[in-house]
Amino acid sequence: MRLLVAAVGRLKPGPERDLAARYRERAAQVGRGLGFPACDIAEIPESRARRAPDRAAEEGTALLAQFPTGAVLALYDERGRSDLTSEAIAERVAGWRDAGRPALVLAIGGADGLDPTLRARAELSLSFGAATLPHGLVRVLALEQVYRTLTILAGHPYHRGNLDER
Repeated sequence: MRLLVAAVGRLKPGPERDLAARYRERAAQVGRGLGFPACDIAEIPESRARRAPDRAAEEGTALLAQFPTGAVLALYDERGRSDLTSEAIAERVAGWRDAGRPALVLAIGGADGLDPTLRARAELSLSFGAATLPHGLVRVLALEQVYRTLTILAGHPYHRGNLDER
């Protein structure tokens, strides 16, 4: 299963880009033995449209153009679920992989959010909480969750789980 993080905007040189690259490389290393040959990034330029809905629609169309056929779409969106544990996310990803799905796309919208067309197509929509976060930081967090998901599937000790249950 191909992993693709498709995001609006480009990360500038600096700590966010370095950390995103670090988690992406780690995910690629762990993922190879689990049926995830790579973790790719697609950066979409921000729209220059005047109105926010037009910007979101234009960015949504550009994001959709990057998606492989048959992709499972998971979004990082303020309207998404914030109640899933990392273990639950790993179970979903493993289920999609085991069902023979060709790709998992994690889409991160621009400053105006994700277009309703994208949200309607998503099989899963996630949120990092109610707070508004910078898009560069959301990308780092999304890539960390990809890495965490793969370490859970590999039985690697990176994820320690719920310490209250020990």
